[in-house]
Amino acid sequence: MRAIYDVAAPAKLNLFLHITGRRPDGYHLLQSVFMLIDWCDTLHFELRTDGRITREDLSPVHDGPPAGREALPAEDLTVRAARALQKACGTSLGVHIGLHKRIPSQAGMGGGSSDAASCLLALQRLWGVALAPDALRELALSLGADIPFFLSGGHAWVEGIGEKITPVALPSARFVVVKPPAGVSTQDIFGAPDLKRDTETATIQGFAANAYGTESLLATFGRNDLQPVASRMCPQIAQSLDWLSAHQLQGRMTGSGSAVFAQLRHEADFSGAPDGWQIRKCSSLGEHPLAGW
Repeated sequence: MRAIYDVAAPAKLNLFLHITGRRPDGYHLLQSVFMLIDWCDTLHFELRTDGRITREDLSPVHDGPPAGREALPAEDLTVRAARALQKACGTSLGVHIGLHKRIPSQAGMGGGSSDAASCLLALQRLWGVALAPDALRELALSLGADIPFFLSGGHAWVEGIGEKITPVALPSARFVVVKPPAGVSTQDIFGAPDLKRDTETATIQGFAANAYGTESLLATFGRNDLQPVASRMCPQIAQSLDWLSAHQLQGRMTGSGSAVFAQLRHEADFSGAPDGWQIRKCSSLGEHPLAGW
């Protein structure tokens, strides 16, 4: 195999995100449901025989909102993932990665983590190597807490620091996702003194009863514990939620923001949004595009 093209890396939404405690090493314990949506980055992989790992940014600098988008850093998660897999498998092969970013950064949608997971799965095929599933998950977790989820193949109930993943079936749904121009530091949010860190532990059964028993996945279950702190640090988050409310939609922040989302049960006109905001209607995915890889 010389190349693999058009590899998808989908975004996720956190239907809720609870912080239930904190470990002695400072890592926060969470509970969340991660849902895959059809807002995807695209990656291309070309085999190199010299062992080098290179990466090309295929995204136009002004792809997206009028404000444009910064170029990718030289050492992004895809490059780190490729190097980690290369070392773990002891292969002398390399790769040239082309990455077309569509998922916004600093959004809480897991774009970088999803890119890294798709990279790991594609490179095992391209290089003809295979880590045991547990070893691959351990490698992924060493790169980032969200990456193991994107290897799991579908929607999931996620606990611990992100390493405890239980597949869940979710009803299909449509969403509007709003990403304001401003971002917010995940590290600053988790370091905030007023962050709620003692939410009562929930159960999958309790979530499932709400997810299947109401018209909206967000109607009666949970919240995002990071949202109050993030909204204080980034006022555009609160502005985005107010904008959704003005459209009679119940909004919630995903991850550590700054993107927010609301479930759509009927078509709506979202023209007239403030300049620089990204507004996108998305659908949930039945499974990860690389499920079974």
